[in-house]
Order: sequence, then C-alpha cells, then structure tokens
Amino acid sequence: MYQVNIHQAKTNLSKLIKKAVNGEEVIIAKGNVPLVKIVGLASHKPKRKLGSATGFIDIAQDFDEPLEDFEDYIE
Repeated sequence: MYQVNIHQAKTNLSKLIKKAVNGEEVIIAKGNVPLVKIVGLASHKPKRKLGSATGFIDIAQDFDEPLEDFEDYIE
C-alpha cells in the first residue's frame, strides 16, 4: 500500500496510476485521513516474464537430428 496526500496525488498522478496498474494499492489522504483508494482493474493483464517456464520443459539431446523418413531429401 502506498499513501499520498492530495497535493502529491495531483503532482504525480501518472506515477500513481502506473503503481495501481502494476498491482499496488494507492491511497489518497487528506491530513493523514484516507479518502480514496486507487486500484488497477482486474481486466489488466500483467506483463509476461521471459524464462518463467525454465525447468518445466525437457528437450531431447537429438531433437535437431535428421529424421529417418527424410533421408531421401538430405544432400
């Protein structure tokens, strides 16, 4: 959770929206009294993380060897 006052919210609105879209709750307060909560919509898809399937897939050592069925086409 990230809390800012109204002045900070007006000054940094785009940064606060980015935080909310990335999953962080942003609270806007007046005099340390929370008034508004900004959260991202559920329909927002998070960015994909490359390499997240590392270790889940095993590739055979000979995966790139020519197949017997194609010997006639290999020079």
